[in-house]
Amino acid sequence: MKRVVVARQDNLGDVLLAGPAIRAIAAQAEHVTLLAGPHGAAAGELLPGVDEVQVFRAPWIDPDPPPLTRPSVEALAEQLTGFDAAFVFTSFHQSPLPLALVLRMAGVPWIGAICDDYPGSLLDLRHRVPGDPPEALRMLSLAQVAGCSLPFGDDGRLAVRRPLPDVSALTGIGDYVVVHPTASVPARSPSPVHSGRIVDALTEAGHRVVVTGAKPEGMTADVDLSGRTTLPELAAVLAGAEVVVAPNTGPAHLAAAVGTPVVSLFAPVVPAARWAPFGVPAALLGDQHAPCRGSRARTCPVPGHPCLDGIDPAEVVAAVAELAKRPSRQATA
Repeated sequence: MKRVVVARQDNLGDVLLAGPAIRAIAAQAEHVTLLAGPHGAAAGELLPGVDEVQVFRAPWIDPDPPPLTRPSVEALAEQLTGFDAAFVFTSFHQSPLPLALVLRMAGVPWIGAICDDYPGSLLDLRHRVPGDPPEALRMLSLAQVAGCSLPFGDDGRLAVRRPLPDVSALTGIGDYVVVHPTASVPARSPSPVHSGRIVDALTEAGHRVVVTGAKPEGMTADVDLSGRTTLPELAAVLAGAEVVVAPNTGPAHLAAAVGTPVVSLFAPVVPAARWAPFGVPAALLGDQHAPCRGSRARTCPVPGHPCLDGIDPAEVVAAVAELAKRPSRQATA
């Protein structure tokens, strides 16, 4: 393969989880272009093996989809002309076939995807994945059945390009724990009040707390970096932390990609087996048998948000203490 386009068109975390598959493909290709959506493109810039990132907001993927128009499809087909092969990565509830159709319009001679639906002549490789494996391994399996293996010495975990920027002026001196309290999907975030209780408990336990993401009103922290970092800077902040405390959100996967242990405040609206932090020591907190289980709800359907707001802050403190003792890839690299 010379020129390959790899598509993952949803969010930051989804793109990071495609990293091992992309590295396997890059080991067999001369040039790899990532086709990302606007929410995940910045993560693509961090991935080893990606030579170029192109952006298209897919009406069949984006949570706030734009209209599908003939000019936009024709422009995308023109953009995709000249590639020798394409891998279309999608989540289990998304279809690769709309993009496969456009790739065929662009004249791409070989297309592979994970697909349960009958693809007709849209796919050359229709791969099926039974069960509920971690998403990173699910995507890697498509690359592997296409003959793309990870290079020698690649451990198959998530990774980002190095070096990362120096953020010591942002984080200050001394050990710290990062709390990233929010997710793009409200159902996956603890309430602002409960997030504040978790930060207070960590502070009372003697931890220096750095808050990233969107800090809820009224929350106090030793260092407030909410809205103040680029994605590479956020990666560096997470890399320097003893532990990251976060819900099921892109920065939790970014923490895994830099080798930092994660206390995952995980709402069971999607399966933890697939979406929990991959490849690093992690503690999974939250009621995984709550009534919202498997609902894919974006707003919590249960009054009081018990699956996350029922987490005792003392549990978080204990999990942080346990994970801080364990060597991570970051510590041993």
